[in-house]
Amino acid sequence: MYELQGVPAADRPPAQQSGACLSEEEVKMGNLINQYRAEKGLKPIAFSRSLTQVAQAHVRDLYDNRPNTGNCNLHSWSDKGNWTPVCYTDDHKNAQGMWNKPREITGGLYTSYGYEIAYWHSAQATAEEAFDRWKSSSSGHNAVMIEDSIWKGMNWQAMGIGIYQNYAVVWFGQPADPQGSVTACTR
Repeated sequence: MYELQGVPAADRPPAQQSGACLSEEEVKMGNLINQYRAEKGLKPIAFSRSLTQVAQAHVRDLYDNRPNTGNCNLHSWSDKGNWTPVCYTDDHKNAQGMWNKPREITGGLYTSYGYEIAYWHSAQATAEEAFDRWKSSSSGHNAVMIEDSIWKGMNWQAMGIGIYQNYAVVWFGQPADPQGSVTACTR
């Protein structure tokens, strides 16, 4: 497993703001997901530099710009970044706009779709609370983590994690990340 010697996202130098490393809580999240997958007889998913870049950009956008208002849910993206805005609605009408974010955010380095699970808390989001919610209270998010239901056989090879303030997201992708893995932040 990965060592937990992280630095909170807010304390990272600017060069490490997006996908360069994982905070302690982000590593904890990935480890919780991989331990749960092992209990289900599934292989661990590699921590992906590309998908972490997407996840960390998304939690910042969610916190800073609040695109998840009205009919737009947590999978939405604002119009305040170097990406195409998406209002993701419960009918999944704009799903492809979200699925394309890995290609868009990485400048085409990660060429496949990405699929996200998202969490919001009124205080500080934590790995354990988000994971517990996904596992026990959201059959759809649980299915993504353990490749069940419509996600059966996806064989996730890459996972990106972002936790910032009230938000936690995890992105999953089928192909391995051509940019390689991401590790815990160190001082």
